[in-house]
Parts: sequence; C-alpha cells; structure tokens
Amino acid sequence: MEPGDILLVEGNQRVSSAIKYLTQSTWSHAAFYLGKNNKFTDGMGGGSILIESDLKNGVTTIPLSNYESFNTRICRPIGLPADEKEKVINFMIKSIGLDYDRKNILDLMRYLLPQPPVPERFRRRMIALGSGTPSKVICSTLIAKAFQSVNYPILPIIQKERTILEEGLYRGIKHSRFIEKEYLHIRHHSLFVPRDFDLSPYFSTIKPTIEKGFNYKNLPIKGFN
Repeated sequence: MEPGDILLVEGNQRVSSAIKYLTQSTWSHAAFYLGKNNKFTDGMGGGSILIESDLKNGVTTIPLSNYESFNTRICRPIGLPADEKEKVINFMIKSIGLDYDRKNILDLMRYLLPQPPVPERFRRRMIALGSGTPSKVICSTLIAKAFQSVNYPILPIIQKERTILEEGLYRGIKHSRFIEKEYLHIRHHSLFVPRDFDLSPYFSTIKPTIEKGFNYKNLPIKGFN
C-alpha cells in the first residue's frame, strides 16, 4: 500500500449488514492509509497506520494489521500530484479526534428489517440522514471530503447536454446537427458510501496477490473435489 490509498473492508457486525444492504455492496467500511514509519506517521507508533472513523472512538488511527483477517480491497487515486496528495493526507490527519455521526447509524438501524420496503433509488440518500454537524462524520464521507478538498473526483453525477448547431431539410425530412457534452457535477460528500471508491473510474484496484508476483503453478492445488 501507498500513503493516500483507501482500504475497503467487508465488516461482520450488525451495522455492517445494514450498510451492505443499503448500498448493495460487499464493502461496509473504508479506511485511509497513512503509510509506515514516514513523516505522516511520526508519533503514531511503528508499523503501517490507517485513519478511520469508528462508532466507538470517532476518527482515530489504528494499525493496518487490525484488518488482516477481513476481506479487503485497496483503491488508489490515479494521477493525483504529490503535493495535492499530501494536502489530502494532512486533511485526514487534522480530522483525527472528530466524533462519529451516531445519528447516521441510528437512522440506518431504523431501516434494518429482514426485507425493508425501500426502493433502490432512495437507499443512497438514507445513508446521508446524519446529524449534518461538521464535527461528526462517518468513514466514507470523511474520505470523500478529503479528496474533494483538492477537487479530485470520486463518482460524480454525469449530466449530458445537447446543443443544436443548425436545422435543415434533407430529402424532405427535417434534421438537426448537434453536439453533445458531458458535465461532471460534484456529488455531496454525505452521499458517498464505501463502494463508490471501488466503482470510481478514477481509482485503480490494487490486488496484493498479483503485486507480489503471482504464479499459479506455485499454488498447493491437489485437484477438484
């Protein structure tokens, strides 16, 4: 992992189940990677350090090893200059100590039923039902705010607009020539969920098994059962 990477986690708690249902995703939690024994982690202890927003402790630092037994995925921002990446990292560091937005979780649990009658188009907005207090955040909204502080896109809303250049007749049929442009609208940070970093076209997916040099011939496979 590199500083600025995002670790997506498949949690196994009751709250995690609510988030996975509402987002229709494997990922229920996101944490931000600071690095290992570098200038960002000075005074935070040795080893690899994450920043996360936790229900019990708020925004805090934890060792990466806390998630070694979980199903995870690494997402890395592409094309982000070193100076702007450092601004994102410093934003996260300054956020340490903020409270977790418990109202957001209470709202989620209110909808945690065996088959809650919630149309899919409303599920994302249910995630944003928090207190709205700037000093209270959940995991994915904090990370989204950090990247939006340098205008780095995550999963923007795409709006297409057509502009007619001219109109005329061709063999008695009216026609028009037009150009179509796409505009990216920044989605409010409160609407981001962990899976958005996985779906984003601007973050690459890092698979440690492949990065370490995968060779299928070295796998201890005995045969099919």
